[in-house]
Amino acid sequence: MSEILVLYCSKGGSTEALARHVSRGVDGVDGMASRLRTVPAVSSVAEASEEAVPEAGPPYVTSQDLVECAGLIMGSPTRFGNMDAALKYFLDGTVGEWMSGSCVGKPFGLFTSTSSLHGGQESTLLSMALPLIHHGMIYVGIPWTEPEMSTTTTGGTPYGASHVSWSRENELSNDEKKLAQALGKRVAEIAAKLS
Repeated sequence: MSEILVLYCSKGGSTEALARHVSRGVDGVDGMASRLRTVPAVSSVAEASEEAVPEAGPPYVTSQDLVECAGLIMGSPTRFGNMDAALKYFLDGTVGEWMSGSCVGKPFGLFTSTSSLHGGQESTLLSMALPLIHHGMIYVGIPWTEPEMSTTTTGGTPYGASHVSWSRENELSNDEKKLAQALGKRVAEIAAKLS
């Protein structure tokens, strides 16, 4: 069984809700399974800010997860049109994997959440893509052939799955759920073909 790393950062629960639907899409592909991981918060001081093992939820990601998995689907809430600092901190620590080329040729997809419709979803998705492109990974978006891409009045972009919370946090619309699952399925299917 090959695994797809579903890595996310979430503060209010919206991005985690998307991650769980992305995982369902991955798990629906024969021979593929999702490996759900998160990142610890970063601190403004030079000391550990969280325990090594989270009290609840999925385990923290390690660089070995990147090496072992056949693909990556990564999500972050939007922070002024950019990814969350905790996710960026993890990515900044993957220089060894970049130098060894352990991610080259693996597919990746992205997802994000914002509190408003024009909250920077697409720029956040593109900011997350940049380090993965440097890793030699292959960007997988959501094609317009997905019916929800033409009907959604909430989240969903060709750059990746998304959610608009309107301050309701993790209440995903049906379109958002379906597009997140479609992204998971698409990355898993492409990873299976590339294996």
